[in-house]
Amino acid sequence: MASNDVQTGKVSFDDIYDQPDPRAFFRTLSGFDYQIPEHGSAAFAFLARTLRTRRDRGPFSVLDLCCSYGINAALLNHDVSLADLYARYASAEIEPLTSDELITADRAFYAERRADPLPVIGLDAAPNAIAYAVETGLLAAGSSENLEEHDPSEELKSHLVDVGLITVTGGIGYITEATFDRLLGSATVDDPPWIAAFTLRWVDMEPIRSMLARHGYRLEVLRGRTFRQRRFADDREREHALAQLRRLGIDPDGVEADGYHHAELYLARPQAEADADPVDELLSPIL
Repeated sequence: MASNDVQTGKVSFDDIYDQPDPRAFFRTLSGFDYQIPEHGSAAFAFLARTLRTRRDRGPFSVLDLCCSYGINAALLNHDVSLADLYARYASAEIEPLTSDELITADRAFYAERRADPLPVIGLDAAPNAIAYAVETGLLAAGSSENLEEHDPSEELKSHLVDVGLITVTGGIGYITEATFDRLLGSATVDDPPWIAAFTLRWVDMEPIRSMLARHGYRLEVLRGRTFRQRRFADDREREHALAQLRRLGIDPDGVEADGYHHAELYLARPQAEADADPVDELLSPIL
């Protein structure tokens, strides 16, 4: 059963985020027209291509924060759409399978649709979701370590060495500057990763901005474009979001007032790269 999260004001769907397989996740969120992973996969694929070209670098991996069942990896690396996944996990064919049987079926399903893959490392507080995504091959590796409270383990640090892009589509607010601080403290100094984050418009990004500046990063937001995340789950969630927006001086008319959470796309890069290529110009192809 959904409840309102005290920290974020959003409705909490905790009961669907750490099951042995993602059927409840997809069936529940499809009912709220959850769509931000589709926006994310397009932006992340573009940024990965751009990063590879701009730095003339070899293969690198993506670190997906709050990755749940590997949905961003599924869309980024496979010839599937979010609508395909909603249909699959609501199908009569899938319903009678045990979780182990579904993992086996999903391993084959995604292997047949593998496109131009980028290795994705997943980080999420839900160990069952991480285990599913690793066992199906969606994630090259995964961890449920809590970087809000602890430094990454040596094992996780070993996976961070090759990370070129850090992504997140819905976790800002659940994770804070503490997680990013610990990640950047373990990143490759000579080839620091870019960070791309879809963040709800009423979330205060200043603590993260200040922390990133201490690491030599500049955080920019793509102007002139917002991205629907999902429909508000109830009136309480809607009113909380609208109140937060107005408190920050952000006009929700024509955006959240129409019934959906909206996110903005933030990009953090080392200062010199950000100065040379402002985010609005860099991301103009996806506007």
